Amino acid sequence: MDAFRFAKESQGKGFSVEHHTAKVLEKSEKLNKRFHHLKLISSDYAVKRSKELDRQGKRSGRLFGLPVSVKDCLCIKGIESTAGSKILSGYLPVSTATAVKKLEEEGAVVIAKTAQDEFGFGTFSTNILEQKIPLNPFDLERSCGGSSGGSAGFTAVADFPHVSVGESTGGSIACPASFCGVVGLTPSYGRVSRHGLIDYANSLDKIGAIAKTVREAALLLELMSGKDEKDSTSLPAEAEKLSELNGTDAKKLRVGVVKEFFGAGISSGVSKVAWNAIKQLESEGARVEEVSLPLNAKFGIAAYYLIALSEASTNLARYCGMRYGVHEKLEGNFDEYFSMVRSKNFSKESKRRIILGTFARMAGFRGAYYVRAMKARTKLVEEFRKAFKSFTVLAHPTMPLVAPKFSEIEKLSPLQQYSMDLCTVPANLAGLPHISVNAGKSSGMPVGLMFSADHLHEKNVVSAAAALEAVVA
Repeated sequence: MDAFRFAKESQGKGFSVEHHTAKVLEKSEKLNKRFHHLKLISSDYAVKRSKELDRQGKRSGRLFGLPVSVKDCLCIKGIESTAGSKILSGYLPVSTATAVKKLEEEGAVVIAKTAQDEFGFGTFSTNILEQKIPLNPFDLERSCGGSSGGSAGFTAVADFPHVSVGESTGGSIACPASFCGVVGLTPSYGRVSRHGLIDYANSLDKIGAIAKTVREAALLLELMSGKDEKDSTSLPAEAEKLSELNGTDAKKLRVGVVKEFFGAGISSGVSKVAWNAIKQLESEGARVEEVSLPLNAKFGIAAYYLIALSEASTNLARYCGMRYGVHEKLEGNFDEYFSMVRSKNFSKESKRRIILGTFARMAGFRGAYYVRAMKARTKLVEEFRKAFKSFTVLAHPTMPLVAPKFSEIEKLSPLQQYSMDLCTVPANLAGLPHISVNAGKSSGMPVGLMFSADHLHEKNVVSAAAALEAVVA
């Protein structure tokens, strides 16, 4: 049963949201003991919410009674929200993120906060200190992907109607969606309010949807979208009726296949599955043609990491053991106390990214690194815009490989891990809407195909993904 049918049935007089929520919470506990996808299960919050819905005189809302999980970097009033970091342990927000609040206004029941890499710093959901690492639903020795690994993994294993709210900076929705065989929809930058989000990089962070089907992900994004006076970067763009695009005619699609993302670094198995899926779209009438994005392929990773880590360095400076985050016993001078708190409570990966970002924005280096990366970003956006003059969507594998084993991840250097974001970083850097949809399997593991479109053209990526879902399913 999908979210649409569930919302209709749950509005019936004989349906008890409280009873259903209790069963869902029980199932979630059992699933989490095996897969570790959830940072915490918000039982009291969910039960209270379900009782409120049952007491409503008019049972309405497009997500009425639907269980929803939320990535840990999104604040929910009164529920511990740490962005996966020890330094925010025990933090209870005083308000709820706008995106989550909008879902609750449609009747959603938040049942859990999902596991993630600390502050979104990771591709495999292995940069986790406070809990066990989430496991891939298809192979417990493999990664869920990151940084929204818990959201994608739990969506894949949940045997009840459910959707999850994820967040992406450089591919943190698309990557785990690909590895776990689900749908990950990331909007244009500014389409969804970031109010209530614990930031990684302000000019890159985007809140999106993870679901089992394209239509469910589209509905979630549709409901979260819109201008918010609490977020100056949110756009006044009119919300599209994305959930009505199911079953789109492939003949209307002009698909540009990005040849650089089928070349070096992409496994042959992934490339084969992705091309087969594209050929299936072509057989349904889609116009398919190769396109080249040489600048994005060559400079995307470098520009992204310089910008993202510079902004992360600035954002994380607030966690100094005084105003925000964990407090320690006041000893020594400010610098000594500041360094002690951060050294003790940030992970090794977070420290690496803070140091790199701080270096890139230092006096004497800022022009050579951060400013230069921002100029490069403009050129990368221009390259995309030129391509979209000829194509409805661009297509390529979401990730260069299937979900790797943890033993394989341990052998990768930080640079090799960063390079895994080759295919997802460009669209995120340009602030473009994109979606990862399951294209098939390679060696028994899911392979995602990613579609991206021009700014505020979410309709195009949803249409392409729905057309592919119809022929691959």
